[in-house]
Amino acid sequence: MKKILLAEDEEVLRMLIVDTLEDGDFEVDEAADGQEALDLVDQNDYDLIILDYMMPIFTGLEVIEKIRNNPDKRNAKIMMLSAKSQQYEQAGILEAGADYFIAKPFSPMKLLEKIEEIVDEH
Repeated sequence: MKKILLAEDEEVLRMLIVDTLEDGDFEVDEAADGQEALDLVDQNDYDLIILDYMMPIFTGLEVIEKIRNNPDKRNAKIMMLSAKSQQYEQAGILEAGADYFIAKPFSPMKLLEKIEEIVDEH
């Protein structure tokens, strides 16, 4: 079973995504803020890390920076979820080290399809 970390501070959205991923036969760990996400990354290996852009304690970009600076975790696959969907904002997120970007709002089924595509590549 593929293992995913979802870091999203909006509880209702986090629950929706977790339910969708679990229906897709993924094991999902949840984080409500950037620090919790980093703690889980330190303790586990994930097939994909999904980060919200705006989170308490550390933003998604700060979490990416810390992951990319960790020699043991720097090759992790990271997807950023964000309402910041302007082209220059997406480019900045990808330049910061995200491998994939999904703009909010999104269809949970489209998200699941993209995640399945990503984890099947590896």
